[in-house]
Amino acid sequence: MTREREPDTQRHRRPEDIPGPPPGRAPDDRVTAWCLAALLAVGAGLGSLNLFIDGVLRDGPTRWVYLATMLVLALLGAALAVRRRVDAATTAGLVVLGDVVYVVVARSVTDPMLYATPLMLLFCCAAAAWFLGPRMLVIHLVLVVVACTAALAGNYPDTAGLVVQVTVNSVVLDLVTVVVFTLRRRVERLLTHTRALSSTDPLTGLANRRCLVEQAPRIWRQARREGQRVVALVLDLDHFKRLNDAFGHAAGDDVLRAVADALTRTVRPTDVLARTGGEELVVIGLAGDPAEARQLAERLRTAVATSTAGRDREVTVSIGVAVTRPGDTEDPTEALWRLVDRADAAMYRAKESGRDQVVLAGTQLVPLPRHPEPGRPSSPEPDPASGGMA
Repeated sequence: MTREREPDTQRHRRPEDIPGPPPGRAPDDRVTAWCLAALLAVGAGLGSLNLFIDGVLRDGPTRWVYLATMLVLALLGAALAVRRRVDAATTAGLVVLGDVVYVVVARSVTDPMLYATPLMLLFCCAAAAWFLGPRMLVIHLVLVVVACTAALAGNYPDTAGLVVQVTVNSVVLDLVTVVVFTLRRRVERLLTHTRALSSTDPLTGLANRRCLVEQAPRIWRQARREGQRVVALVLDLDHFKRLNDAFGHAAGDDVLRAVADALTRTVRPTDVLARTGGEELVVIGLAGDPAEARQLAERLRTAVATSTAGRDREVTVSIGVAVTRPGDTEDPTEALWRLVDRADAAMYRAKESGRDQVVLAGTQLVPLPRHPEPGRPSSPEPDPASGGMA
């Protein structure tokens, strides 16, 4: 069948058009660092105002402890802002530190219910709910009760009043924390599902064009690090339009799924197998030399011919192979599509030369011997009435 080629503006996508984090930097770590730095800076700034208001802080050494605490918060915030990276353990430590700081503040002021209400723990609760895992979140919920008890212990003449105030404040804070944590997990699940939809072909479950582009920097880095070549294989099912016309699109979809399953079982774990449109699939991986790349292509061709897709009818694939040694300064995305274009041209040569064969880009075609299985007819000659190459 005649396969319409996509415009160059879609085949060659620039890096800035591809969503996703820059190589080597996790965006969640950077965002977490900035948020925690902002919370620390705001807490230190607001807390420092008490140093300039008469009657707020207790006199004596407590005032210096309070000042040192605010300086520690400010320094930690500045360090996070400069480093712009934070791991899970550091995040958990900062949340626990925030609980401790609240107790220090409450013990440093003259009237905790007036100048250091438990609402100050909302800083810690927000960070815990949004950045901590379930285990550390439970620990924080317990620490909220402990912090409220320690902060308010000297402000009530009877135990009953203290218990009521601690219960009310800690329950409200913990409830808010749990609600925000639940909403966050819901958002994370939706984002994960959205990413999966945006990078997965819905029919076959294979990677799609976007995922292929996102994997290009990793493959290029690995090839340069290991001194290997990058190989691109473009696979196109033979006479697919004829199959759709004869048996319907539902049968064509079944064939595509069966072929995808066969290829998935055959490709190497480090290879990226993607469906880029219609009946065309692309494999990107590493190879030591063109001979190794051709061997991989032959395994894929055989896997398709012997797959469950060919039980009721012959299903074959034409494969074009292109190999390159990645340069140190080239853009992986642009280099990827240049390589795929070369493999695509080789695949067309395989179509023109009889289909069901592998053609290596830049080499002269040497047709491979055909050995039909017993009871299976050999591939028919190209039929001009079938709509051209398919």
